[in-house]
Amino acid sequence: MRSRIMYIEFKGDDALSGPARIGRATFSKTGRSVYYRGKQFQALSGTGFKANYFDAATGAYYWISGCKKRGGDRLYGGLTTIDEDVRLEYWTKIRNLPEQAHIREIQGDGKYGG
Repeated sequence: MRSRIMYIEFKGDDALSGPARIGRATFSKTGRSVYYRGKQFQALSGTGFKANYFDAATGAYYWISGCKKRGGDRLYGGLTTIDEDVRLEYWTKIRNLPEQAHIREIQGDGKYGG
């Protein structure tokens, strides 16, 4: 399976902004399933308003996307935690900001505000 550093945000409980992480996810051959931290996420049919995947075991909604080079992965404000095993790669290869490689969490306003 191929892997990639992804932005993963819990959207359950009908929240606009939920707990978020940046971590390494793997994909099924078709790309319709994403695997992260022992969970399997299935793509939602059509375009979701706040969610594009659901947890196959619980049905909870998530927003999963590639990380943006400029940051600002959140649509709405909140804290994003960066997994330790991808932190250096995230800051050096994705963000091109190696001087920030010590940062483990990002507090952001989000595209649509806090």
